[in-house]
Amino acid sequence: MGLILRAFTTWRMAVILLLGFSSGIPLALTGATLQAWMKSEHIDLTVIGLFSLVGLPYVLKFLWAPLMDRYIPPFLGRRLGWILVSQVALVAAISAMAFTNPAALPAATAAIAVLIAFFSASQDIVVDAYRTDLAEKDEVGPAASLYIAGYRIALLVSGALALILADHLPWRAVYLLMAGTMGIGILATLFAPEPKTPGTPPQSITDAVLLPFREYFQRTGAGEILAFIVLYKIDVVIAMAMTTPFLLELGFSMTDIGAVTKGFGLVATLLGTLTGGALMVRLGMQRSLWVFGLSQGVSGLSFMALAHLGHHYPMLVTAIAVENFCSGMGTAAFTAFLMTLCDKRFSATQYALLTSMMGLSRVLGGAPTGYLAKAVGWETYFLISVLAMIPGLLLLTRYSKWSLPEPAK
Repeated sequence: MGLILRAFTTWRMAVILLLGFSSGIPLALTGATLQAWMKSEHIDLTVIGLFSLVGLPYVLKFLWAPLMDRYIPPFLGRRLGWILVSQVALVAAISAMAFTNPAALPAATAAIAVLIAFFSASQDIVVDAYRTDLAEKDEVGPAASLYIAGYRIALLVSGALALILADHLPWRAVYLLMAGTMGIGILATLFAPEPKTPGTPPQSITDAVLLPFREYFQRTGAGEILAFIVLYKIDVVIAMAMTTPFLLELGFSMTDIGAVTKGFGLVATLLGTLTGGALMVRLGMQRSLWVFGLSQGVSGLSFMALAHLGHHYPMLVTAIAVENFCSGMGTAAFTAFLMTLCDKRFSATQYALLTSMMGLSRVLGGAPTGYLAKAVGWETYFLISVLAMIPGLLLLTRYSKWSLPEPAK
């Protein structure tokens, strides 16, 4: 218990929580919250849909991640300097968004939204690297879970809270308030410790681009690890992809779905994430991936039970609680695992590349789900989601053969 408390109560872990909050704030401001603003201005749905393209920087962030490994700002240090630059740029860009008019000048709004997404993706790159570089061996699990917790809380602030505020304040005031919340991350950055970089960082752009790939693919099991990254949470992707249509078909109201899945579900996810981080201190990486991988997969049976029972509110609450709690634990372990895969000389580039691989899970797992549900029915659909955990766990049997960098000592 003392080890767990130390892992969760150090100033370094508090900084990671606050930087997770800072990373989470911008996402909704170019996504759901911006869509709500545009809808309130009676902008055509086609235009609103096209605005989803402003999120491309999150997908392409690996392209400029090497710059953040190669160059060191003249203040704060290699990681904190870039974090501060991206945070200050976000304050400016979000504030500028407050003074746009989506109805009159949608192109200007889109341009600023792209800037916000670019600076946000840049912040994600370097905060991921900072967390990876800073956490000691017994802090990897807590660091991952606290970062995710901070990120989720921020999504609630810039998503749900921003929408509530918009019922009482002009959108300009809402976005200015959201820009102000970035001050939390800025203060954390100014007082945070700069991690040490073992070895020699890249000395040229060529090295910054090529060395992360060369170092990674020289490891034993490099291809198996990439396949594992794609497959480990694909069962959760399949189970959750059709949740809203499934619940609507069972006769639950929008209010039921919003209150249980977005409200209660968020609490369950946070509890699962923090629990997973705490248990990892005792279980270690390999056992945590096994235990949480099995639990997040089997939790899909709760939706299968709901499909069998039909419109059954207690089972709805149970299914959401079980799925989100178990998925939260799995996410904590998975995020911590990605941290252990990074060579700290170029953790910004390698982590950005690994998270891009994670995106394949959403594509591969999500694309056929509508067809699958229609073809086999809901009970069989959720059974298939449970069985989808098997390929990832089979790859996990190879864990002892994989060559992984040592976490920071």
